[in-house]
Amino acid sequence: MSIELLKADEKDAGALFAIQRKSFMPLLEKYKDYDTNPANEKVDRLILRLNNPNGVFYKIMFNKQLVGAINILWREGTEEYKISPMFILPEYQGMGIAQETIKIIEDYYCKAKSWELATIKEEERNCHLYEKMGYINTGELRKLNENTTLIFYKKLMEEQAVGHKSEER
Repeated sequence: MSIELLKADEKDAGALFAIQRKSFMPLLEKYKDYDTNPANEKVDRLILRLNNPNGVFYKIMFNKQLVGAINILWREGTEEYKISPMFILPEYQGMGIAQETIKIIEDYYCKAKSWELATIKEEERNCHLYEKMGYINTGELRKLNENTTLIFYKKLMEEQAVGHKSEER
């Protein structure tokens, strides 16, 4: 599998916006989370993400074809990172692309002490993916509507996790 992450910029906004909408539309139709679902956002929101000084938006290339994106954010002055959002075209989901993308991102940001993300609790495949990748359910939940709950995950990276364990002894 050939996956490459390329930094996106404003000239990519149209293509990324179309992929974002197509990727999140099945979830919008299923959960009716009209106020929070990225399929319902305007292109301006994506452009803000592209230009965020505390983040980088990457195009996910699979065999040289644009199939999705991942947005990485960080808290100023820390090594704490967040994935928000990550999306892959429906026809490319279930092929290991998201898992490989997360591995690449974690390697890119090897000094990260922690990673955070949120996903829809009712989407068991998403939760399974993140848990398999070492992300731990924080216990925080946010009800979006009667159909949808966001669940929050955090992953402590090895160096910090080892240090934390030794402090407990």
